[in-house]
Amino acid sequence: MRYLEKLLDGVEVEWKSLADISDIFGGLTGKSKSDFENGNAKYVPYKNIFNNPEVNFKQLEFVKVAENERQYEIKYGDILFTGSSEIADEIGMSSAVTTNPDSEVYLNSFSFGLRFNSDVEIIPQFSKHLFRSHYMRRAIAKTASGVTRYNISKRAFGKIQIPVPPREVQNEIVRILDTLTELTTKLTIELTARKQQYSYYREQLLTFNKDKVEWKSLIEIGEVRRGTAITEKEANPGNYPVVANGPSYNYYHDQSNRSGEIIVIARSGAYAGLVSYWDIPIFLTDAFSIHPDKKVLITKFLYYILKKDQTKIHNMAKGAGVPHVRVKDFEPYKVPVPSLEEQERIVSILDKFDTLTNSDSEGLPKEIELRKKQYQYYRDRLLTFPNDI
Repeated sequence: MRYLEKLLDGVEVEWKSLADISDIFGGLTGKSKSDFENGNAKYVPYKNIFNNPEVNFKQLEFVKVAENERQYEIKYGDILFTGSSEIADEIGMSSAVTTNPDSEVYLNSFSFGLRFNSDVEIIPQFSKHLFRSHYMRRAIAKTASGVTRYNISKRAFGKIQIPVPPREVQNEIVRILDTLTELTTKLTIELTARKQQYSYYREQLLTFNKDKVEWKSLIEIGEVRRGTAITEKEANPGNYPVVANGPSYNYYHDQSNRSGEIIVIARSGAYAGLVSYWDIPIFLTDAFSIHPDKKVLITKFLYYILKKDQTKIHNMAKGAGVPHVRVKDFEPYKVPVPSLEEQERIVSILDKFDTLTNSDSEGLPKEIELRKKQYQYYRDRLLTFPNDI
């Protein structure tokens, strides 16, 4: 990349192993389930790290911490990482601490932190881009091992080498990449406004008087089926997407175990409780699917009902570390059952809104996706430094 060559003209970029320039610290220790009820101290949850390149201090949770209890506090400049995952490609997601916490803030038990030595000049804003680059994601993935759950080896993690360019180079790269993310942010704000409009009409259309419409549990009007355990190594080359705990598929297999219209509920991890809709054959693994009796409920109507309740369903996830949604807790979930004609009318209206706000092939979602790809392209090019080690 000519711009990078010009930026680095006459400049030496050192490569150093993480073990040589930083210390690794763990998350909360010695905590029981009750400690996460009515807590007095803030901590960064797993989802906050997974979802955000830089820690969002508006998304902290609470835990009980005694006055003289010895726990690591996070500090400005720290990089936080998710320490385990059921999906190999999602291991070690990073989140940089780019602002000074206004009080003591701790780290969840299933994550770990990286703190650079005082003589190492790496600005946090640079770290937030660096540790999510293609090079770093690939290097971090190589430090993980496991079968059904992957865990990072801290020893192997410490051997990862990272580039340490001069501060002025870091600042220029941050300026360029932050400009690109700001463009995406503006488009996302506009899309959010449209989605709020969609949510308003969805709420109006899907709010039913319990005295006028019958309500039934999911187990009464259909079947809830668990997925089949499989790992990427066990999958055979094929064309069927393997769907687990995310909004998209992870890899492919040579057979499917679900077909037709399918409602999927993610079972565990950062996306636990996520409701998604599929109308192609898939192989469902660490999740469960809902199959309504079509004589009673239209599948797409049920999907819209559950999607409206997405926050409530996410909150059904249990576990202080890696959250889980259990089938037995979901089967009693009650939903309205209006006439099939009314269901069809509502689905017709909501499908149009859904296309406007969620379609990957047109409108704002497509523009946002293009901007994200543009950012990823320049991020990976700008963060690819010469390495003679």
